[in-house]
This record gives sequence, C-alpha cells and structure tokens, in this order.
Amino acid sequence: MKFSFFKVSTPPLIGVDISSTAVKMVELSSDGRGGYKLEGYSMSPLAKGAMVDGNVGDLEKVIDAMKLAWKLLGSRERQAALALPAAAVISKKVQMNADLSEEDMEAQIEAEANQYIPFSLDEVNIDFQIIGPAQNSPDEVEVLIAASRKEKIEDRVAAAEGAGLKVIVMDVESYATETAYSLVASQLTNSGHQQTVMIVDIGASMMNINVLHDNKSVYTRDQSFGGGQLTQEIQRRFGLSLEEAEIAKRKGGLPESYEGEVLQPFVQLLAMEVARSLQLFTSSTQYNRVDHIVLAGGCAAISDIDTIVQDRTEVHTVVANPFHSMAINTRLKPQQAVVDAPALLIACGLAMRGLPI
Repeated sequence: MKFSFFKVSTPPLIGVDISSTAVKMVELSSDGRGGYKLEGYSMSPLAKGAMVDGNVGDLEKVIDAMKLAWKLLGSRERQAALALPAAAVISKKVQMNADLSEEDMEAQIEAEANQYIPFSLDEVNIDFQIIGPAQNSPDEVEVLIAASRKEKIEDRVAAAEGAGLKVIVMDVESYATETAYSLVASQLTNSGHQQTVMIVDIGASMMNINVLHDNKSVYTRDQSFGGGQLTQEIQRRFGLSLEEAEIAKRKGGLPESYEGEVLQPFVQLLAMEVARSLQLFTSSTQYNRVDHIVLAGGCAAISDIDTIVQDRTEVHTVVANPFHSMAINTRLKPQQAVVDAPALLIACGLAMRGLPI
C-alpha cells in the first residue's frame, strides 16, 4: 500500500495524532468562506507501554484508545490522516531537471533511491514533493524526498483499521505541525512573514523544536524533556499512581503545596530548556535571533507559561491556538477548545490535509 506524505486528499479526513500518552483526533469542515470550521475533537489516554519511542508497543491498547477517541469525537467520518514521528522518516532535498514529468521524477528517484535511503526499496514507502525552482540553477527544481520503513507505517495502519478507520494519508508530524502553524501565524506580527519563529511542541518525553524563517522550516531538533517529568514528580510527591497523577495534573485537586513546590520549579525548568534550545539554534545557524516563540503540546496549557518563557528568553511568546479564527461547532465549549488547542496542533494539521482550502 502506498501512502502520500504530501498530497492533499478529499473528502474530509479525521486528523489522528498518536502521541506517547494519548490519541488525539480533530475533525474540520469548510466554513464556506475559504476558512475552516472546527466540527469536533477528542483526546483518549493511552495505557502505559502502548507506544514506546514513537512505535506501537501494544497494538490492542492503541486500538482501544483509538476506538474511545473516535466515539468521543462523535463523527460519522471514518477516513483518517495519521502521521509518523520525524525520527521514523528519512527526508532529503535534491535538485532535479525541471522538464521532467512527475512519472519520470518518480522513476528517477526509485532508480537512485539507494543514494538517499539506507534500506532496500521493497522495505520502504517513498514519496516526493516539488518545492519550487532551485535557487542556483534555473533549469532545475528542488524536490523533497521522504521515505519510511513499511513496518512503521503498517503498525499505525493496523491500529486505525482495528478501530474501524481507513487511513488515506500518512504524513510526518513535523510537516503536520507546519501545516497547522499557518493558522497560528495570524497571531504573530505580519503573520510570520520575514520573521524567524521557533515552534516548541512539548510532549510527554520529547520537546520538538521546529524553526521557520519567512514561514519555511529551516531547522528541526528533538530534545529529551517533557511533561512526563511533571507527572512523575506529582506521582512521587503525593503517592499517586501514574494514571492518577496524569488525571490530577489535567483536572486539578492536588494539595496547596503543588503550585509552589512542584509546578513552579517544573515551569522554570521548562523555560530554561526553551532558552537552551534558542541559544543552540542561534549559535549553530546563520540566524542570530528569533522573533517569536510558539508553545504547543500539553504543557502549553499551563497557566502563564507564555509569560514565564518570554521573561526567561526575552523573545515574544504565544501559546498556539490553531482554532482562534475558526467557526466552532455549537456543541463544543469554546473556552475548553482554547485550553486544549495547543495539544491538538498535529491532529489539526492532519485534518487540514482533507480540505484543500
């Protein structure tokens, strides 16, 4: 089965983000005015060991969480877009003759695949996208090639099919983030044009850094840090199970000492990690400054996190809200959607693949 990492697909697709701790789903529709409407979203926790290092560790546990997420979504749609972690995908930019047809490009890429991919061709799914004219050569175009081991894709497809969904698109998490960022950019000066923007997506165990300059990705990096550290500290400090600690972190109800003794030290540590990433980026690339930081992931819902990160880094910081200019289905609670939005950036970007707006 061949999947497209790039092409837009219709009709509407449910965007399904399988993180290390939850399955998140987003359903969008067209608002009829060239924009999007949020029809629904859901989050279903994953049992421990269901996902391990971005791979399916226990298929049945993932299927159970996907079934629950789809039920909570309350949708009739069953066609879905999923994504692989960037670490599971080999991406390479090459230059090719601009006169080649897509079929000829595909044939050439397959013929030369062993130059780009350290696996035999029958072990991988491969796709490509023409980015645009090559800068130094008017007769050539820049082409992005993406390839992934088939078993990485098949595990996710098996989980979706086990939950009754049909996978139409297999994207890459970092590309889905960039797609959804186009909705967040309007929160920034000049909608991000001529700006350098650092998107920091803080998951349970990883912080994914994606820097865009003039709305094009110029740098990506994964850093080992995440909200799981806060969960573990809650667990240790208050004698809770992992599941209880995760629920308490989201819903509240912890002793008064939590705020000062557990949450604030974690938030300061998070701000320090973002500052470190920022310093690493500016010292190792041609870009000597960042204009905006966009915070995403579950940790971005922590109260005043943007202010604390901005104070530490001295860079304008916002919390990602891809839904902020969308019409919202009346059965959803707008205030809750704002709280949940930063954790749904990837799922939102995936749902956008089904609507060529």
